[in-house]
Amino acid sequence: VQLQASGGGLVQAGGSLRLSCTISGGTLDDYNIGWFRQTPGKGRDGISCISTKAGATFYSTSVKDRFTISRDNARKRAYLQMNSLKPEDTAVYYCKARRFDVELWGRGTQVTVSS
Repeated sequence: VQLQASGGGLVQAGGSLRLSCTISGGTLDDYNIGWFRQTPGKGRDGISCISTKAGATFYSTSVKDRFTISRDNARKRAYLQMNSLKPEDTAVYYCKARRFDVELWGRGTQVTVSS
């Protein structure tokens, strides 16, 4: 089972991007999904997560009211819609899938926001 984040790119401040987190070799249904980001020299910060059936979501204060997490279990994907992007949102973004017995990390995707 593998996880892959995609959808990053270069965008101007105030713009939007949608990141995708895709699982292959398994199903997404049983996993809670989290989005993290990391800048050079710093650890990974959790910014959002969503429960298995999308009944609960969480956002860090730095992204609340700008980012929206969602999931489509049938398509084996989770998403992070990022609006009103700021230069300080520049980072490598990672998704994580976690259930009681396993934790999966995907390769990151670079998001760069120019001022």
